Amino acid sequence: MNVPLSPPDAPAPEKTHLRIGFVALSDAAPLVAAKVLEFGHRHGLTLELCRQPSWAAVRDKLLSGEIDCAHALYGLVYGVELGIGGPRDEMAVLMVLNRNGQAITLSTALAQALDAEGDLKAALATLGRPAIFAQTFPTGTHAMWLYDWLARNGVHPREDIESVVIPPPRMVDALERGLLDGFCAGEPWHAVAEARGAGETVVATSEIWPNHPEKVLACRRAFVERYPATARALVRTMLEACRWVDAPVHRDEISSWLAKPDALGVPREVIAPRLTGREGGKRYARVPLPAAFFDGGTVNYPRIDEGCWFLTQYRRWGLLRESQLLTAEDEAIAARVNQTQLYREAAALADVPVPVMDDHRAANL
Repeated sequence: MNVPLSPPDAPAPEKTHLRIGFVALSDAAPLVAAKVLEFGHRHGLTLELCRQPSWAAVRDKLLSGEIDCAHALYGLVYGVELGIGGPRDEMAVLMVLNRNGQAITLSTALAQALDAEGDLKAALATLGRPAIFAQTFPTGTHAMWLYDWLARNGVHPREDIESVVIPPPRMVDALERGLLDGFCAGEPWHAVAEARGAGETVVATSEIWPNHPEKVLACRRAFVERYPATARALVRTMLEACRWVDAPVHRDEISSWLAKPDALGVPREVIAPRLTGREGGKRYARVPLPAAFFDGGTVNYPRIDEGCWFLTQYRRWGLLRESQLLTAEDEAIAARVNQTQLYREAAALADVPVPVMDDHRAANL
């Protein structure tokens, strides 16, 4: 069950200064917009953005209380909830921040081998050794997209390749140095790889699952229990920021803000083409589905079935312990994590419609 909340009468937030973690990715755009434009002030909040070097740092600082909430991988939240490969705590997804906007890039040499062989498995065989692919967190969305894409191409991601974890901003350097054969992460790092001639984007994650959920606004459930009005105010703030970023006229503007050293530190001309949906990589005659941040509110609802999807993938790839394998428990777990009641109340206050959907229909990729 979600944390029980009082009727949505917009009481004053219990905590007004919030430290919000993020990783240097283009889909942190709503957080940057919320801070630059100070959307939180109208809801009694002051936001302090805290850039983190990796998703592991986001996890650790959430659990220690050094940051209050974070732009986080959806799968990071569920990994911590289940205690997979690290510390366990009770977690909360307050809302979805974006959909789409991720990709898989291969080294230039492997991309050329793929063209020549016409088959990924055959292309990997030309390496003469197990391929090394990077993702950003063991239970994160990037690991799941990478594993699914490899499996669809006849490559077992847990047996046929070596999977390593690297923070997104370090991906391109590792690819350039020949330490990787490919990686799955968010933008702008695929655009950076192509700009440097280190790799080529071969698949967008929207081709794997169109309009898939990606980053979420996450916190510990203890934060929601202690500061429910603050949590609602923060969701309202981020809904306004998501709506602002989603307007095509604002994508170029936010690209300039993201380019600054305290955000991504990547040239605007590298960030903007893929964030605006003008370009998806040199292999694409037509750009894939771009990152979506609002779309009338359809992006942001934290659907129970999408939470269940991560559990099915953890089961698929052997990440769950024997005691965690009961599928009958999936919806109960997702209902505890995804704060649908809180979201509905905040959305009503923000005059954002909630999509009509069945919260209890398990998602299938």
